[in-house]
Amino acid sequence: MLSVGPSCDRRPVTDPSIVRFRAVVEAGLASLEARREEVNDLNVFPVADGDTGDNMVLTLRAVLQELDRLSSANEERTIDDIGRDEIVASVARAALLGARGNSGVILSQLIRGAAEELASRPGELVDPVLISAALARAADQAYGSVREPAEGTILTVVREMAARVASELAHMQDARLGPEASAEAQNAVIAQVIEQALEAGKESVSRGPDLLPVLREAGVVDAGGYGLTVLLAGIVGALRGSEPPPLEHHAAARVTHPQHSSSTYRYCTNFAVTGRGLQQRRFVQALEQLGDSVLVVGDPTTLKVHVHTDDPNAATALFTDVGTVSHLDVADMREQVRRRDERLTMPVGNAVCGALAVVTGDGTRELFESLGVRVLDGGPTLNPSTYDLLAAIHAISAEEVVVLPNSSNVVMAAERAAELSDKTVHVVPSRSLQAGLAAAVSLDPARSAGQNAAAMLETLQRVRTGAVAPAARDDAQGRFREGDAVGFVEEQIIAWGRPRETLRGVLEDLAENAVLITCLRGAEAPLDDETVQALAVGEIEFELSNGGQQSYWWLLSAE
Repeated sequence: MLSVGPSCDRRPVTDPSIVRFRAVVEAGLASLEARREEVNDLNVFPVADGDTGDNMVLTLRAVLQELDRLSSANEERTIDDIGRDEIVASVARAALLGARGNSGVILSQLIRGAAEELASRPGELVDPVLISAALARAADQAYGSVREPAEGTILTVVREMAARVASELAHMQDARLGPEASAEAQNAVIAQVIEQALEAGKESVSRGPDLLPVLREAGVVDAGGYGLTVLLAGIVGALRGSEPPPLEHHAAARVTHPQHSSSTYRYCTNFAVTGRGLQQRRFVQALEQLGDSVLVVGDPTTLKVHVHTDDPNAATALFTDVGTVSHLDVADMREQVRRRDERLTMPVGNAVCGALAVVTGDGTRELFESLGVRVLDGGPTLNPSTYDLLAAIHAISAEEVVVLPNSSNVVMAAERAAELSDKTVHVVPSRSLQAGLAAAVSLDPARSAGQNAAAMLETLQRVRTGAVAPAARDDAQGRFREGDAVGFVEEQIIAWGRPRETLRGVLEDLAENAVLITCLRGAEAPLDDETVQALAVGEIEFELSNGGQQSYWWLLSAE
């Protein structure tokens, strides 16, 4: 259905335009199938149940099956007999009924929005202008289906794809195609536009962790957003008759139990409701009393419902008086999370690179380990020997290693250990625990030590560090006495006095040009977490974790 204009010819359903449309869908599905498990392993939001790839694949399969059904059921009817509206409605309904989970439902809404825009333009060939309009409508449809849209997800990705294509239209010579355009010319120009969307999508996916903390904490990009780029890459390849454009592979989540928003409810429940005069909003509040992650999408005759709940029967019972419930699918999320954790915590035999961090404090140890980094306890003063470092490097199974010293005093010893090791070792000169933790988020076991070190150094260039600690002695300049709070930004003392005011001064200084401030609470911090949270400045994102370090009450980093 790449050609959606009317025709005066009586052509069979196997018309090349239908064949081309099916080929494009099939290529997108094949591309997604090839990276299905990779997409699954990125899945930490909204629930870390590892099924985003599965759900997106199931949705596309339903679309492909519906295209085949239309062809086989209408052998005696032409494209015009079937009608664009019927084809679009059938495809949108198939995607809706085949959708499962958040990612599947959202993808079904992207398909619906794009398909409805294509059907609304009678007499037009699919060209850059129509692709742009379809992407914009798809983004609007998807955003409208979610009550509380989260930025950094597939929603952001498709919106930024649509914005890029709309911007590029102004510079295109052939943004409109006439009826004389050949199939080859149409394929070429559509491929060009979709590749522009793909490039914007790749950039958006890479920025996702900056927008959504749970992605940053798990060291991943958004699974749904990445899956969408995989799908588009397959489509571009099909239109050009070539392999899909290359996409970066992403390592799985490097945490055992990623944070997610539905830790209470057990069952991911999906079902369809068919009837007349169905109203989406009527049921949302009642569903939210039974669970969370509620999605109700569709039209007055068909709704698709998604909810996380402990009582699937109660959810379906809400609809028994208004329509027929079908396509019921219930998945045990606790079992899904257990299987996912088992898979992701298995030793990675083909890891190219490992990482070692010198740490102090139980909380800091756990934070680095959650990012896949092996730790070496440097004691309260962070001062391991060269041979302690060398032994820890050799204990890592990978043949390439990056080392985060996390103290100026350790950098030289780490560099000496790197020289003595028979492995490829790169030392990233992190000079504080908080800076090292920010750098560790960039670790990708599939990259070389050199590549990881470069990524970590780039991160360190965007990080400013601070700290608040009790003074070990009276200040020679008379600013503070032993035991008073002293606040640092980088190496410079910028505040002193009582803990609350001193911490506020450091936070205000670090807030300049920052989007995120991370705080590690020390073992003897004199303020409770609620008080510390209240000191966070303005709209800047603030993350507080237990570091457990001695000597410093709070360690801070700003990105």
